Amino acid sequence: MARGSVGARTLELARSARAGVLLLVSTAAAFLSGVPLVFPSLGPSAYVLATADDPPSGRVVLGGHAVGVAAGALAYHALAGGHVVTTAVPPGAFATVRLGVAGALAVAATTFGMRALGVSHAPACATTLIVSLGLLTTPLQLAGVVASVGALLAADAGIDRVGGHPEN
Repeated sequence: MARGSVGARTLELARSARAGVLLLVSTAAAFLSGVPLVFPSLGPSAYVLATADDPPSGRVVLGGHAVGVAAGALAYHALAGGHVVTTAVPPGAFATVRLGVAGALAVAATTFGMRALGVSHAPACATTLIVSLGLLTTPLQLAGVVASVGALLAADAGIDRVGGHPEN
């Protein structure tokens, strides 16, 4: 962040705090439910919602992640079911190829699906990798991803109603 006026620094602090606060609803729900509702691609979505001068609509954010979940689940179960990217395997293990191809197919399908539906949201490509690489694969976990994105959007809308979006 470049040096600027006190007002500019205050704005950036407000945007930064908002990005963090947006994740607290999912964190609380994860704590209460025991379901993994905080996952890596939620952070970039929170960042975009908190910092973009023209943030994406809820339809775009939720739709993009839903496409990512669907494409990731299809690719994972078709090509790599039972494997997880974090499991150590020996060099040359076919599981690595299966997971890699599932990830590549999922990103391609997510890109196509998001563009076809008009819901392009780059963080959803991280969601599709999380799913297609075997990190979140059960129906409950997949529903949790979409629900968590919905909670993020609800928190964002709530902040807007209470205090508004930080101005430029």
